[in-house]
Amino acid sequence: MTVEQSYFLKGRHHLFTLLLSSIGLVACSKAPPVPASECKQVVAHAKKVLKENAPSSSKMMKQCKAASDDARGCVMAADKPVKMMKCDF
Repeated sequence: MTVEQSYFLKGRHHLFTLLLSSIGLVACSKAPPVPASECKQVVAHAKKVLKENAPSSSKMMKQCKAASDDARGCVMAADKPVKMMKCDF
């Protein structure tokens, strides 16, 4: 393999990685909004994801009702605590 071919392949690899990262960010950045009427399900999901680190259900219910539809949607889309921390909840 020549040096030119090597640079070409590295450039394509970086472009491919950037493209996949962009698609992932767009796909995850906008979860469907969830109304306050579904706070019971949002809290249950949050407790499942956070496990023993979850605050009390009553505290989470107050936070859920005060949060925006988008924030509740973000929580429902989160499958890991780190992702949930990024939600404005």
